[in-house]
Amino acid sequence: MQLQDKVILLTGADGGIGSTIAKQLHQQGCQLIITGRSEEPLNQLNQEMQGHHHVVVADLSHANDRQGLFDRVQKLGGIDGLINNAGLSEFTFVEQQDTQYLETLLTVNILAPMVLCQLFIPMLKQKSESFILNMGSSFGSIGYAGFSAYCSSKFAIRGYTETLRRELADSPIQIMYLAPRATKTPINSPEVIAMNKALGNHMDEPEQVAQTLITMLKKNQQTVYMGWPEKLFVKINSIFPKLVDHALRSKLSIIRNCATKP
Repeated sequence: MQLQDKVILLTGADGGIGSTIAKQLHQQGCQLIITGRSEEPLNQLNQEMQGHHHVVVADLSHANDRQGLFDRVQKLGGIDGLINNAGLSEFTFVEQQDTQYLETLLTVNILAPMVLCQLFIPMLKQKSESFILNMGSSFGSIGYAGFSAYCSSKFAIRGYTETLRRELADSPIQIMYLAPRATKTPINSPEVIAMNKALGNHMDEPEQVAQTLITMLKKNQQTVYMGWPEKLFVKINSIFPKLVDHALRSKLSIIRNCATKP
């Protein structure tokens, strides 16, 4: 796919991975519509990209904001690609979860991308070449203690992406799924960082995720999983889940000790 002059809507652009993706898309000559909940980081990001792009402040947990985002994009002339990157995470065991935050997390991580896809598909079908890229996670294939809500949402977005790809197989829209492993961004609480350190889990830089995404778009790759041994665990978990059960059970006490307390 040729990225020069492609008009792309990027959600979650005010986050660590999102802002890095935006900068790399800018370097590829894309025209961006960047959106997120926080206006100041979005404006600062746009200034770093010479102010060439459009900023739309939207809280994707709210239906009115999702519709407002679509209406604004229509007024700007439409898009060639949608990157559903916005997401929330929570590190806590099920008994300690806050129900209200659980609802917000699931809305942002799965309902919002589904609604945005539904809204923008007719627009993207009018293009000779277009794409939707949904941001997943290695936790979208491996249920991990302490991340039940996040894992559930990423399992869902992985299944939704697979279904969407098959449903739109006769359209010009490329449907893509990128699954990073742990990444060094503010989405990780101090407890998550402590857990990864205690378990020896590697954390990628946001630039690695953004570079992988750019390569996916250029090569029209449908699905990419990042990191080793995470790729291996994804394969093993799909065939021999009891092996992963055993491996993770041995780490359970460390995970529990690091998990967020109520």
